[in-house]
Amino acid sequence: DLTTYPYDDLTRDIEDEIAQALANPTTPTPTSSSIQTEHQSSYVLERGDGSTGGGGLPMPKNFNIHKASKTTTSTTSTVIEDIIQQEDEDEKRRPKVGAEMPLGRPSWFRVPAPSQAVESRYQKVKESLQELNLHTVCEEAQCPNIGECWNGGTGTIMLLGDTCTRGCMFCAVNTAAAPPPPDPFEPFKTADAIARWGVDYIVLTSVDRDDIPDGGSGHFATTVDLIKKQKPEMLVECLVSDFRGDLDSVTKLAHSGLDVYAHNVETVERLQKFVRDPKAGYHQSLSTLEHAKKVQPGLYTKTSIMLGLGETDDEVIQAMHDLRAIDVDVVTFGQYLRPTEGHLSVVEYVKPEKFDFFREVGERLGFKYVASGPMVRSSYKAGEYFIENMIQQERREEVMIEV
Repeated sequence: DLTTYPYDDLTRDIEDEIAQALANPTTPTPTSSSIQTEHQSSYVLERGDGSTGGGGLPMPKNFNIHKASKTTTSTTSTVIEDIIQQEDEDEKRRPKVGAEMPLGRPSWFRVPAPSQAVESRYQKVKESLQELNLHTVCEEAQCPNIGECWNGGTGTIMLLGDTCTRGCMFCAVNTAAAPPPPDPFEPFKTADAIARWGVDYIVLTSVDRDDIPDGGSGHFATTVDLIKKQKPEMLVECLVSDFRGDLDSVTKLAHSGLDVYAHNVETVERLQKFVRDPKAGYHQSLSTLEHAKKVQPGLYTKTSIMLGLGETDDEVIQAMHDLRAIDVDVVTFGQYLRPTEGHLSVVEYVKPEKFDFFREVGERLGFKYVASGPMVRSSYKAGEYFIENMIQQERREEVMIEV
């Protein structure tokens, strides 16, 4: 639960204790803040604060290492190196469905609830999406920031339907081997909805569609083109799949006129097979990000990594080095939260100080922007605002240099 104590129960308890104190003048009248603190402490004691429990599982034994140690061709030094490597692996953790969860949630997990006011921007965005039968990853993936982003007029539209052909163990989106075909009018509806919102930066994303020959890159390219025709100054970010590593599909989208090409590597290299669908892969993801910038040098590239799945600090820093090696511009870090009991358990809740540390490392490595915090997601209002201003500033500087 994202709240620290049920609001209605807290209100009733405060009223009862104040009434009791007034009836007995010798008893000091409690303040609302003191009662709330007392109830929060009781809640934390009962439910936990996320600092205990969890921990994930050890890495499975490396069959090849054990096999190599038994072969007659292995030298003594090779066997010793294999044993040391296995001992290092034994200390590392991995996530698993059904594993023990940390007890409770830390105090820093608080987000504003969506406004239900009729005139709120949240309601306007929701109504326009329903009217045009469009989907958002905000809803489908149960993003905790939906209230903050939608009330700010920002939404991430999910193209190609709401059913994915892959089954990543962290994601709450529906899956099927053969989803319904995409709506051919969806690009037009999307451009219309975005025009109504009156925003200057929009994120388009989608489920994986391995059942479509080009993975849906043509659908994306058409949508981007229509948006740009309606509002040329609109900045468009496309958060896309790896297109099964098909670089022709990457090229098609990179040349569509979009401003930010985003694809998430999701986790560190070691944990890929435990977190992502078998069709995905760390190096496959890197290859698409690298190719997008290669064929469209002015393009900004962006990726996101979830924390709290058993990764080590060294592995996160290595991932950042790998991303900078292919000139990725923007990286975001956020806490993994289990959407249902049928998904991977959280290994740990990463402290805000650790997120700050990774942000500082990323900035020193040369990323143009690093968004790092427990509630940060790959598409997030504050990050989009910064990227929008960064792109506009850099383009103004380019124009001045040309003049």
